[in-house]
Amino acid sequence: MAPNRSNDKTALIVHPDMTAVSSLQNTFVKNEITAIVARDLPTALLAITQHFFDVVVVSSRISEEGDGWTLGGVIRLVFPKAFVLMIAPGTDLITLKNAINHGIDEVLEGTASPEQIVSTTLRSPAIAGKRHATPKERIQ
Repeated sequence: MAPNRSNDKTALIVHPDMTAVSSLQNTFVKNEITAIVARDLPTALLAITQHFFDVVVVSSRISEEGDGWTLGGVIRLVFPKAFVLMIAPGTDLITLKNAINHGIDEVLEGTASPEQIVSTTLRSPAIAGKRHATPKERIQ
């Protein structure tokens, strides 16, 4: 694997729906962000062992309900400075609790457009600037 140049940004998209994956990939590429896609957990796990990611977009349901949360938590451990965005069916209290427990930076509803999702990631510290090193720094 060739190393990324310092100005190159890479995103991982993990979603079971090929239409959503394709739309997100095209939108990331239009914004000059390389997009790696995975439609299942084994492919996503393989991708995180072979690439460095600045941004990760994960569906909360990949093959069964809730498995995306666990993947998001693993990604947070492997790439602590990456911006991790979860696409969930809703943003109720349980969803937000899951986001906090798994270290997810942002949760958007499944109805969000690819442009909204990519716009959110472009404003993230992983793409736009410095990311806080610790949760304490996030609060201050």
